[in-house]
Amino acid sequence: MAVAVSEITLMAWVDVAEPGARLAYHTGFLVVDTTANVSKLAKCELEGLRAAADAAYRLAELGRVHLVQERLGPDRFAYLVIARPQKETARSAAVKQLAAAA
Repeated sequence: MAVAVSEITLMAWVDVAEPGARLAYHTGFLVVDTTANVSKLAKCELEGLRAAADAAYRLAELGRVHLVQERLGPDRFAYLVIARPQKETARSAAVKQLAAAA
């Protein structure tokens, strides 16, 4: 069982994801897989998963993504981030106007 998505990959993905795009950052049972004395992951994988899960949570707190679980079977879930629509910044609006004028 390997970490599906690294923290860096998740952070990069959210910057380019269209609203509604989905990314599975882990498959398994997150609470078990991130608990050192129960997890079957190697220490470096466990730390990577914790970092990705923490990043997903921070992104949700910032309103950038929704966090969702899909049940795949007994004690097995897909942990997903779903990109949320973002307010357009003044800079991105200006860039779009310039592109439209060209």
